[in-house]
Amino acid sequence: MGSARIGRLLEHFDSLEDAWGASEREIRATGLPSDVIASILSERAQIDPEREMEMLDRHDVRALTLDDDDYPRLLRHIPLPPPVLYVRGTLLPTDELAIGVVGTRRSTRYGTDMTTRISRGLAEAGVTVVSGLALGIDTVAHRVALDSGGRTLAVFGCGLDTVYPHRNRDLAERIVEQGALVSEYALGTKPDARNFPVRNRIISGLSRGVVVIEAPTRSGALITTSFAADQSRDVFAVPGSALSSASAGCHELIRNGATLVTGAEHILDQLDVARVEVQTQARLLLPETQSERLLYEIVGAEPRHVNELSIESGLPIHETSGTLLALELKGLVRQSGSQYYVRS
Repeated sequence: MGSARIGRLLEHFDSLEDAWGASEREIRATGLPSDVIASILSERAQIDPEREMEMLDRHDVRALTLDDDDYPRLLRHIPLPPPVLYVRGTLLPTDELAIGVVGTRRSTRYGTDMTTRISRGLAEAGVTVVSGLALGIDTVAHRVALDSGGRTLAVFGCGLDTVYPHRNRDLAERIVEQGALVSEYALGTKPDARNFPVRNRIISGLSRGVVVIEAPTRSGALITTSFAADQSRDVFAVPGSALSSASAGCHELIRNGATLVTGAEHILDQLDVARVEVQTQARLLLPETQSERLLYEIVGAEPRHVNELSIESGLPIHETSGTLLALELKGLVRQSGSQYYVRS
């Protein structure tokens, strides 16, 4: 069940919970292929949702759906976003200022040096580094971001209960402390070669742009840049020696219009980091919860008492008072008298 088919279910049913409990006749009405419907009916009989939730708790993993407030905003708006995003670690609003750093698994000394230089510059500027935990360029990018005191996100091509490659287990644990491991694959999903090209759309989807540091002409990193272009993300490429096959893919990207970069400063200039940070901070100040949005709409230019606001919103008085305090701390409302509120 990929993004498109789950999207079909969501279009037909009010919720995935309703889809889960639907009869065979109701599922057939969605128009899904017969073999897919047969698989749904067969697999559903073997799955215990409560056990799945217990497994998530045991591995300290959250499952975010597109409706969750914590689901990454940039990722939500790509074509075919993951209907469920599994997360181990912490996603922050500031992760919207992120750059994907990708490249070959067989990096040269030059590639390692350039990855170190660029990842350190991004991390020190407060940019989250996103990559795929693979050997080579990915590993260096994650490690340098952590060593520089920055944040990094690693996108898996398997369930989060399996670290692939195994030798990056310690690195994965460090990432949990200073970022997050993310995947669209449920726990128990083993690494499969077919999963990794698809997961690359998440690397670019979480990022403002993608930089390729070393990549031969048939590299998986180039798949990431194709997704980036489809998602209207910036594509950057680091040039190498004209004689090096490890940089042939980067040179091809540059010929096709990718921005040539040799340092983080070039990426930061194109991102206009100061503008993005202002936008991110502004979003943090906006009403976040349903209660905040509801009360913010009700409070106007004329002073209104907390009891009146509680009655009109239908919220308990204690929730109304607490929510008004949160809005006041954000500078969105202010008191114009004892327990009377107006918009700031």
